[in-house]
Amino acid sequence: MSSSGQVLSADAIAALVDAAREGRLPEESQTPQRRRRMRAVDFTRPTKFTADQERRIKRSLEAFCRTAATRLSAELRVPLELEVINSSQLTWANAHGQVLAGSIDAIAEITPLMTRAMLSAEPGLVLAAIELLLGGSEMTEQRERRLSDIDMALARHFFERMLAQLSVIWNDMVGLELSVAQLETHLETAQMVSVSEPTMTFTMEARFNGVSSTIAMLLPWSAIAPVADRFAAREDAPDRGEEEIRRVRRAVGGVDMTVRAEVASIELPIEQVLALQPGDILRLDAPADAGVTLFADKVPVHRAKPGRSGSRRAVQVTERVGRLR
Repeated sequence: MSSSGQVLSADAIAALVDAAREGRLPEESQTPQRRRRMRAVDFTRPTKFTADQERRIKRSLEAFCRTAATRLSAELRVPLELEVINSSQLTWANAHGQVLAGSIDAIAEITPLMTRAMLSAEPGLVLAAIELLLGGSEMTEQRERRLSDIDMALARHFFERMLAQLSVIWNDMVGLELSVAQLETHLETAQMVSVSEPTMTFTMEARFNGVSSTIAMLLPWSAIAPVADRFAAREDAPDRGEEEIRRVRRAVGGVDMTVRAEVASIELPIEQVLALQPGDILRLDAPADAGVTLFADKVPVHRAKPGRSGSRRAVQVTERVGRLR
């Protein structure tokens, strides 16, 4: 009987015996060995934060960027844009090592957990904000210099304004508040957790007057561990729409907004604008009885009738712009 289980004939057996005498036995086929599977593990990139937690924290920071940009633009009197451009999960040592040298770090205390996170900004951004808080009229890139006690006080004010906006969002979302515990200007002194602590790093870009700077938030796992399940909660609950509206209104409710009344508008070449003289008439291609449009910044919100209140000009709101569509 062969190794495959087949019964050999007498002639086949005789042939095998002759081959054995002459040393011509066929080589046995080797049994294929199963290859051992190996997987590379990068210990610098932990996976402690789940995808849902990372996604929800990132969305909270995107909302923070919108509200903080509006608040800071009004306070600093210059247009400032904030945007989340990157997120990654690293160990604390690797996340800490990616922060730009010389950055100014705000150690944020998270209550009621009494844990800490870190918000770091490039020195050029902080120095430019300090110049505006001291009465400057233009936000330009600043040369690095040693911060005085007054500079540190104003820098703390700048970080407090940013964290206040994030605190409103996190308070509504998971019941946490953030505040500035202290400022650090040397990275080696900003060691809050063990070097292997899983840490979410979010990088935000701040743009003003053509100048770009970065703000980084380092969130150790231990900072939110007691309430991590709240960050993982699904956002498709039935009352998600109303809750989101309430959060946004609370976050931006106290922000000053410029409202203007516009009769109509027209685009002209620059040479025609320069050629205008007193007494010239411009046709706006809008009905005279159409009233005026109220704009919140650049967004049309209401139609109104022009008028007067005492000795001052005024408008009377008639309808929302959305109803005209």
